Amino acid sequence: MKQKYALVTGGSRGIGKAIALKLANDHHYNIVLNYHSNTEAATAVKKEIEDTGVNCSLLKFDVSNLEETENALSGWELANPDAVIVVLINNAGVSKDGLFLWMKPEDWHSVINTSLTGFYNVTRPLLKNMLTGRYGRIINIVSLSGLKGNAGQVNYSAAKGAVVAATKALAQEVAQRKVTVNAVAPGFITSDMTTGLDEKELKKLVPLKRFGEAEEVADLVSFLASKKASYITGEVININGGLYS
Repeated sequence: MKQKYALVTGGSRGIGKAIALKLANDHHYNIVLNYHSNTEAATAVKKEIEDTGVNCSLLKFDVSNLEETENALSGWELANPDAVIVVLINNAGVSKDGLFLWMKPEDWHSVINTSLTGFYNVTRPLLKNMLTGRYGRIINIVSLSGLKGNAGQVNYSAAKGAVVAATKALAQEVAQRKVTVNAVAPGFITSDMTTGLDEKELKKLVPLKRFGEAEEVADLVSFLASKKASYITGEVININGGLYS
């Protein structure tokens, strides 16, 4: 029997790191940890994961680059013939906020290419094995911005909104093969992505009066990655303290 792995993109920090550790702890999945640039941080996370008793492979590639992504994934498969990725967490994303009127083309394309094209680049090559094995969990980390929109984030809202639609469509294509596709939409979560925000003011907008923690998002993802969630697919689950539901 092949060793089962979960791939987490953008896994060297924040929500991605919390998810990778949770999947290792809760389900004893071996982890393929993707990261873009911070080798030091990724190496530290790898050690934390391996301390739980599972294996962890580091894969450095830019999810927005098709050739780079395909080479990394095919190279890993060749090096690990007795392993198979059965859980995919599409977490990698960037934000380049600013008013749409003044938005530079590179800020538009960077955000769209990482979240939306990255979803395509990573998911498509892994899907065949999931369908052949008649089991898979694909979980896309989207955003409150992709559901309600957010001023100053037209690019980010567009990217995450598109992944929401892709989640619903792909879920219908692969359900017969027992592959589920869901999305998790965090609101304000304490992480690198929210360090520049005015938490004191923004948490007044949240009915629970606080920002969420990355570990709380990871708990939800862990459930969706489990066999207990076998009848949930094509869903977008909000985790935002009641800010938008």
